[in-house]
Amino acid sequence: MKRHHIIGLFLFMFGLSLTSHAQAVPMATRLGSVQVGAGFSFAIPDYGGTYIKGYTVYGDADLWRRVGIEADVHQINVLTPTDIGENTYLVGPRFTLLHRDRVRAYGKVLGGIGRFEYQSGTYPHPHTDTFGVFSVGGGIEYRASQHINIRAIDIEAQKWPGYGTPGFAAHGLTPFVTTFGVAYAF
Repeated sequence: MKRHHIIGLFLFMFGLSLTSHAQAVPMATRLGSVQVGAGFSFAIPDYGGTYIKGYTVYGDADLWRRVGIEADVHQINVLTPTDIGENTYLVGPRFTLLHRDRVRAYGKVLGGIGRFEYQSGTYPHPHTDTFGVFSVGGGIEYRASQHINIRAIDIEAQKWPGYGTPGFAAHGLTPFVTTFGVAYAF
């Protein structure tokens, strides 16, 4: 083979390697982190004068750089001095507002359904009513290890617009829910 043929073949192979992306494209388009967690929650129920307490199960997935999706299930019906419970099943977008080292601050807008419980004890006819709910909230998470995230605080301002009884909460409920938890990240 002549010298200029060898140089031409080398340049052709080198040029071909520059245009191939191998696995770079699939890695760049893969789904971001996914986590599933649980935590302790308490709420200012906007019905009665004391806190109610329970637990939350949540999960979220990062879809793009700063945008993801979150689902929350709040079962705030465990410790209820006034014999009421507020359970919500919510899903919606989550936005990363700040990401520094191991700390992430986020905001979220969720919607779904809520179930208001009148429990036995105070109420002679215990029952549950279902309403539409939406919430705006946010929080701070700390990455403790590669797979463990600590939800330092998560606060939601909920709105239950359909809730109303004559003379009380005629314009819906507006509870605040605060959660502290731990999640496993995949």
